[in-house]
Formats: sequence, C-alpha cells, structure tokens
Amino acid sequence: MAAPNTPKAKAERLLNLTMSLLSSRIPLPKQRIRQLVEAYRSVESDEAFDRMFERDKDDLRAMGIPLVTEEIGVFEDELGYRIDRRDYDLPPIELTAQELAVVGLASRAWAHAAMAGTAATAWRKVAAGDELSEDPFIGLEPHLGSGESAFEPLKDAVLTAATVRFDYARAGEGKPGPRHVEPWYLTAWHGRWYLVGHDLDRAASRVFRLSRVTSTVTTTGESATQVVPEDLDPVSMIAATDGREPPSSAAVLRVRVGTGHVLRRRATAVADIDEQWDRVDVDHGDPTAFAAEIASHGPDVVVEEPTALRAAVIDRLEAVVSAHQEAPA
Repeated sequence: MAAPNTPKAKAERLLNLTMSLLSSRIPLPKQRIRQLVEAYRSVESDEAFDRMFERDKDDLRAMGIPLVTEEIGVFEDELGYRIDRRDYDLPPIELTAQELAVVGLASRAWAHAAMAGTAATAWRKVAAGDELSEDPFIGLEPHLGSGESAFEPLKDAVLTAATVRFDYARAGEGKPGPRHVEPWYLTAWHGRWYLVGHDLDRAASRVFRLSRVTSTVTTTGESATQVVPEDLDPVSMIAATDGREPPSSAAVLRVRVGTGHVLRRRATAVADIDEQWDRVDVDHGDPTAFAAEIASHGPDVVVEEPTALRAAVIDRLEAVVSAHQEAPA
C-alpha cells in the first residue's frame, strides 16, 4: 500500500524523521532511517523511497534544520545522516524589558478568548525570571475575540487536518447552504475570523467568515487529501474576498483622553472638549459591529450621535451588567 502524502501525513513523517535523527548519537544510513520511520516502511519500492527521502531532506533544510551528511562506510562509500544538536537547539531568548512588555501585551489579546490558557502558558514561559514593567502600555487593553461557536471545532479540524461539514450563509443570500471543506488556515482579519480551505463540492479553495456559519460544525471522519498550495497566502485571499461594508455612516464620539487609540486612527476629525475628553468623528459601515466595538471600550467612549447607535451601545452595556448581576456568586 502506498504511503499517504496528505499535509498531515507529511508533517508526521518529517517530525518522525527529525526525532529519529536527533535521538541518534551517530550518523544513520539511509536504510536504517527507512526502518525507523514508519511512513518510509510502507513505501512500496526503493525508487519511491529515494524520491520521498530526497524531498524530505530538502524540506528539513528549507525549514532551517541542520541536516548533516557524512561518509560512514569502511571504504567511505556509504552516507549517513544526522542533525547537529549544537546547531539545532535554540539559544536562550534575550528580550529587553520593553520587548517583554510588548509580548505580554500581545498575550493579553487572548485573555478572554478561547485560547486564553495557551496564551497564558506561553507567556509564563517567556517571562519566567524577569521583572516586567508595563508602564508604557497602561490604558491599553487589546482583545482578540473568538466568540463564534464555530471557532473551537474549526480550530481542532485545522490542527488535525479533519474534513468538516457546516451550513454557510453567503453575503446577500437569504438561505444558508451546506459546505464540505478541508480546512487549511484559521485567520483573524480586521476583528473577524475566517477559515481558508478547500471546498470539496466546488473543487476550489474558498474563504468562509465564521460569523456566517449557521450550523454546528461536524467532522466527517475523512482525512484531508488536498495538498495545501505552497504559494497560498490566506491573508491575501481574505482581503480579496472580504465583504465588509464600506464606511457609509458618520458617528460623533466622546473619547476619554489617552484611550480609544484605534478609533482615533480611523477618525475623520478630532477636537478637544476639555482636559478629560476629546470629540472624535468616525465613519463606519456595519452598525451592529461598530456598536460592539464601541461597547468594548466601556466607560472610555460615549456616543453623542446618532441616537440609534447610542441606543445600541447602551443595550449592549446593560446586557453585560445584567449578566453579571444574574451570575451566581
């Protein structure tokens, strides 16, 4: 039976090859490597194995792994392969206090999202033993939401290369339709999450916005079969298909001094009100999304106009207060 060459199978094969070469104190001949790496054992012919092994060597070197070739035969007519640990192991990461503070700020973007635990663990490892100062970032509270119910199952599907099914509502279409997808990338773009993958029913790569997934995401039990194109750029694909509404409405906001930096960067005009507040004029598209963005600033941003936007923000803030009051102590 031929060895599978899906993205998942290839990643596992390269990982097993790396571990085998790292664990050996002496260079390994090619036939010994074939015995150690399970995926190589299932290759039917010597010629196919040679081609696969040559590609895998090139891939490891392209990833920066120091794969060394040495002559090991008695008459120096046989080659062996090893990975030099001295070149493979990363040196200690040295960050300045300012750089550590920036990394900590980035980790806080996930503080209230689905991967909060993973981000916190990574941050503790980076920051271990260092005294940090976040004084330059006081007042900044980044956030990276993942509130869509589709996020977790799609994240797992991407990591395991599992094919999925879900219903999806395209922009401008009233009725959602089924999708059968091999997921490749899960990417955040301008505050929204997108899935980039191969649509099996349409036999083409597609972009799906998670907020438009209308059903439960289910795995089919099928492994991915499509090879991810080497030149695939998920961000460029998302940017080319992003259906965000262009700014069509104007809002007048009262923003506390020293806050609302993202809103200020998009402002068409900024004027002083007093020592505590500035007037910030911002154009926006989707009013629901903009109301959610303003509400995330809490008491630091107040909507002056229009009244409909002001009411939408107040409704969101009151819902948050109500949820906290109803939560058990």
